[in-house]
Amino acid sequence: MDKSLFAFEVQAPGGKTRKLSDYQGKVVLVVNVASKCGFTPQYQGLQELFETYRERGLVVLGFPCNQFGSQEPAADSEIQTFCSTNYGVSFPVFSKIEVNGASAAPLYKWLKASKPGILGIEAVKWNFTKFLVGKNGEVIGRYGPQVSPKAIAHDIEKALGVS
Repeated sequence: MDKSLFAFEVQAPGGKTRKLSDYQGKVVLVVNVASKCGFTPQYQGLQELFETYRERGLVVLGFPCNQFGSQEPAADSEIQTFCSTNYGVSFPVFSKIEVNGASAAPLYKWLKASKPGILGIEAVKWNFTKFLVGKNGEVIGRYGPQVSPKAIAHDIEKALGVS
């Protein structure tokens, strides 16, 4: 795999394109998110990680997805309002995407191929699957939805060179 996270572009709300190369040299936590999921309270933990480590080089990137139980039916603008109003989210939350199947976003195709899940299965199983990407743009960790943001703080510190 010759690509890195920094080779991708994604859609921001309002139709603007964002180059992930803007995050070069940072540790990036990529998460597929949803507003009506049992794991939705993880927004708070993701925001806490962002606030704790952003000065040291962490960025959290949220990608809303409606592929799991139709738990993200809202439009981009509504998702932005939900995140900021209910969880004080200040990290970037991009336009809604698909993470599995033929229409999966190129970023997610790359993430899944770079770090398959249990038994080598690439598919994202549910909302709030997390991919930790190192400063070099390569995926260094994949965490299932049941893994709380707080539980990966040690891996983030290691990637940042904090510990």
